[in-house]
Amino acid sequence: MDKPSFDKHPRPADADGPADAAPALRASDVDRDRVADILREALGEGRITAEEHAERVGAVYAAKTVGELEPLVRDLPAPVAGAAAARPAEAPARPAPASAGAADTDNVVAVFGGASRKGRWRVGRRTNAFTLFGGVEIDLTEAVFEYPEIVINVTAVFGGVEIRVPENVTLRCGGAAVFGGFDVKAQEAPEANAPVVVITGFAFFGGVDAKPRRGKRLKDLRAAG
Repeated sequence: MDKPSFDKHPRPADADGPADAAPALRASDVDRDRVADILREALGEGRITAEEHAERVGAVYAAKTVGELEPLVRDLPAPVAGAAAARPAEAPARPAPASAGAADTDNVVAVFGGASRKGRWRVGRRTNAFTLFGGVEIDLTEAVFEYPEIVINVTAVFGGVEIRVPENVTLRCGGAAVFGGFDVKAQEAPEANAPVVVITGFAFFGGVDAKPRRGKRLKDLRAAG
């Protein structure tokens, strides 16, 4: 499928986002997450439809260079100054790990089958879950959190992804569904330094279900670590 080109309203030259001066520069996960945040805001404000959001988010996480990312938000306003820093500021007391105990990125893939991450495992900064005519289970209730915020990017095509988190973490959603469901029971943890789990991506004729598991608390697991 050809990458969409959205260039009706060019963005200001000083807008936060991929730099026009280096279109061939390889895109990082930070670059992709920044663009995904802009798209999520645009969806919430009604600037783009759920279908457009799903299409663009799919292109975001398939992009290899910053030049491929820029057209996806060219017709959208720049984020409010300081907004990008607001989310990390909510959990300042939880530092990044001193050692690389967990891989930065983990890929969970299920094609005509099933895949899972559960039990006592170290969750990285980012987890990509892809399912095609299959199912993925991601259970964080016994996982070791080493980052203040983790992102689970989901692509569910004729399949399902189930995500469970401890009841005392913050859970946020930035995904959408087309002919499917993207059900995330968002919540804000009472503790200021609680980890943040952000679910992004899209479901096409598929389903995503993410919610806290009652009775499973992160502090209990830290005591055992």
